[in-house]
Amino acid sequence: MLHLRRVRPGDVAALADICLRTADHGADATGLLDDDEIWGAVFAVPYAQRHPEFAFVVADDDEQPHGYVVAAPDTDDFEAWFRDAWWPRFADRWPQPAADDTSRQAGILRYAYARRPGAAPHAARYPAHLHIDLLPSAQGHGWGRRLMQRVFDELRAAGVPGLHLGASARNTGALAFYDRLGLERLPSGPGGQDFGIDLTVR
Repeated sequence: MLHLRRVRPGDVAALADICLRTADHGADATGLLDDDEIWGAVFAVPYAQRHPEFAFVVADDDEQPHGYVVAAPDTDDFEAWFRDAWWPRFADRWPQPAADDTSRQAGILRYAYARRPGAAPHAARYPAHLHIDLLPSAQGHGWGRRLMQRVFDELRAAGVPGLHLGASARNTGALAFYDRLGLERLPSGPGGQDFGIDLTVR
């Protein structure tokens, strides 16, 4: 049976694996990059490291995670930490890509190197942001909604007024999920769809 619990230090490898297996617009991204570990190092693991109080998993009876939600309560603060403390440790392993490199990996690495306070367009109104990913074994049973509600409740309790997130415009399942949750569609860049929610209103 699956159950919801807080992230534990031993969950890091599982978070990275779930991130990888859902990173291709909701599908498995294994082998799409030269190094599969880039996905988790950018989009999942740093959140659990920086803010474990806003990180939750859906786990089975053996405590193996099948899905997660990770959040940063203050996007600008998180991005400063990501830039100054988290990402520099990977500079030798994943250097800045060449200017003429148009690969998907290069695009993700450029995004990682460009992260900084003030870069997120919706952070002023919706200061928190999150990432949520579930394996097929945890989909279709309400666990995504429960994860979202839990992190919303924790952020509200911490006095955070709003949250934003982004999804691939090709991930139709995720877009429909956020619509069902009542999140507001926000102006977005090419290929993506941003959402926001006012946490002061229940």
